[in-house]
Amino acid sequence: MPASARATEILNRTFGYPAFRGLQSAVIAHIEAGNDALVLMPTGGGKSLCYQVPALVRGGLGVVVSPLIALMQDQVDALLELGIAAAFLNSSQSFDEANATEQRVRAGEIKLLYVAPERVMTERFLSLLESLEARDLLALFAIDEAHCVSQWGHDFRADYLQLAVLAERFPNVPRVALTATADALTRTEMRARLHLGEAREFVSSFDRPNIQYTILERVDEKKQLKKFLTDHRDEAGIVYCLSRKKVDATAAWLNEAGVSALAYHAGMSAEDRRENQSRFLREEGIVMVATIAFGMGIDKPDVRFVVHLDLPKSIESYYQETGRAGRDGDASQAWMLYGLSDVVQQARFIEDSDANEDFKRAARVKLDTLLGLCETSVCRRARLLSYFGESHAAMQCGNCDNCIEPPQQWDATEPSRMALSAIYRTGQRFGAAYIIDVLRGASTENIRTRGHANLPVYGIGKSLSDRTWRNVLRQLITQGWVQVDVQAYGALTLTETSRPVLRGEVPVMLRPERAEEAAPKAAPKARRTTEAPANLNASQTRLLETLKAWRLETARAHRLPAYVILHDRVLVEIAQHRPDSLSALNAVSGIGQAKIDRYGSAILACVRSVDA
Repeated sequence: MPASARATEILNRTFGYPAFRGLQSAVIAHIEAGNDALVLMPTGGGKSLCYQVPALVRGGLGVVVSPLIALMQDQVDALLELGIAAAFLNSSQSFDEANATEQRVRAGEIKLLYVAPERVMTERFLSLLESLEARDLLALFAIDEAHCVSQWGHDFRADYLQLAVLAERFPNVPRVALTATADALTRTEMRARLHLGEAREFVSSFDRPNIQYTILERVDEKKQLKKFLTDHRDEAGIVYCLSRKKVDATAAWLNEAGVSALAYHAGMSAEDRRENQSRFLREEGIVMVATIAFGMGIDKPDVRFVVHLDLPKSIESYYQETGRAGRDGDASQAWMLYGLSDVVQQARFIEDSDANEDFKRAARVKLDTLLGLCETSVCRRARLLSYFGESHAAMQCGNCDNCIEPPQQWDATEPSRMALSAIYRTGQRFGAAYIIDVLRGASTENIRTRGHANLPVYGIGKSLSDRTWRNVLRQLITQGWVQVDVQAYGALTLTETSRPVLRGEVPVMLRPERAEEAAPKAAPKARRTTEAPANLNASQTRLLETLKAWRLETARAHRLPAYVILHDRVLVEIAQHRPDSLSALNAVSGIGQAKIDRYGSAILACVRSVDA
């Protein structure tokens, strides 16, 4: 069933879009009718409209539960720009500010209210909701980033576990839980913990075809990163690191190299984090170097790349973090470096955690699945989508490193037997570096004093480089023939499944290491935001530059990110069609009536100022 005529009118007039996309219409119609829903859409897929439009259609107050306190102001500002009465309630406000907002809510002046989950749980707020329900003024509850309820997930928030109270105390108010990342286990947990057992599930494709996936072996991290960023000068991007120390060091190094970089991690003061986040959102060409503390809810549409300098915890983490690139639909890059040390480090994190054995077992499976994505020789997009239940076994996306430069596997049967034998004969008590030294015949004091220079495996791998041996050992771990004993400081040990390999009964075909280039040779580069689209002529390009200059000045005056004023795509369409009246401007996709009323005359002045 499609969304109502009223919903379509709101989409056209308020948001400025001609039609709903994908599952939006069906989701909105379902919620309009007062039903519960579980919505899974990729980042940039239009999840927000799925609760914003039905809240406006149903009337009263739409309550949006969000963990993103630091971003609520930006989200509310964006709605106010659209002419929608919005506000937020969270711990950043003074008592008087919060009280004033509550008074406006009681008076029916607010249409969308963003609240932190801990605020929802207070008796004061629940009483406020009950007073609205008594007057039939509660439109819906939207639980954003709903995967945060999963204790198995990568963004667990304990406060989300209490949100089932909304179902218990307001059973007649429709609820919609939304997320961009949830495997089957997480979806099941979301239903159970949020009391959404009867909710209809809407699942869009997880594919982000505009994102190019590249995963490389770490050889010389700084050299590789520098080469990658050379192709992305003056573009906005995110660089993820595992530790705070590495974030600070990487940001400092990038600034020394002439890249405008900022740091973000939980060890910084709240004020510094807010300042850096604000600069990233409002300024162009900023690279944010961050831990996973940064990124959820970031709506910046022109993030052209997401880099991982360390292995994430799971495919869900990788998918969500890379999904912050290319929200505007333009070509973007997801680029990652990883090595054997990452595998050992992540395994150690799992074993050293205070979690129970069930959680650790699930975390090991998630790590193994991610390693499978890293080491696969087939289309990475197909492997990624299959994890989320989409069947693309024969897919060749043409936009990942494996499709652009298909790796040619090599017969590593004998090197694998050598490695397994060296691990076994040295007592399964040593890490990768030591095993490689033995195989390559290194003359170290440790090897001599332990008598390992007398072993038959000593020096049998001299013909292979240190890097090749690391590649072999990493893939033996990925295949499950070798495991890392983190309790023994990363010692490599054999598994039961390694016996046929060791005896030479199973051929071993491995992915070769790639040369040290930062990306596949044939990889198309993402279009830089500072360049005009190829289909604009000289006059249109000048007009686009004029519009961008006006937008930047306006955004600074309003203390807003430029994209909140108007997205790049809107400016491009204006430059292409040169509207000469407010009615013609109304035909441009993505500019609603409130923005036409506010900025229409200025936009038309820009158009008139540039000769056709």
